[in-house]
Amino acid sequence: MPTDPILRGRARRLRKEATDAERALWRGLRGRRLAGLKFRRQHVVGRYILDFYCHEYRLAVELDGGQHNEATQARRDSARTAFLESRGVAVLRYSNLEALNETGAVLEDIRRRAAGRRPEPRNAPPGLRPPLPLARKRAPTRPPPQAGEEAKKERDGA
Repeated sequence: MPTDPILRGRARRLRKEATDAERALWRGLRGRRLAGLKFRRQHVVGRYILDFYCHEYRLAVELDGGQHNEATQARRDSARTAFLESRGVAVLRYSNLEALNETGAVLEDIRRRAAGRRPEPRNAPPGLRPPLPLARKRAPTRPPPQAGEEAKKERDGA
């Protein structure tokens, strides 16, 4: 589905006008710095612009300011979360204050929550790919060599 050019332009503008909290968190997310996870900033999904999005794990990270405590905004956030979850995207929400004052704890929580999700195997970074099934041992095609006198007799044809 093509992205709405108006939303794309708005996302571009939001990247240029990032809040202090977004900049602080982006320093820890950009360039696969967090456990090899690739995050995008101000990424458009449907009719929404997500603060941060990891496609490999279908994980959205949203930073909320004080206005998100108001009833109207809380309803909008609920509708947005329901839309994203219906498309298999998990939504992690943190306050701007958490992102600014507890950046390390927020990044660790994102890493832990991503590790708890099942990635698309072809896209996942090596450190977080699901473990491969253990290979089964094959039955030997011939019996193992015997030690001592029995091996000598068998080899000599006696």
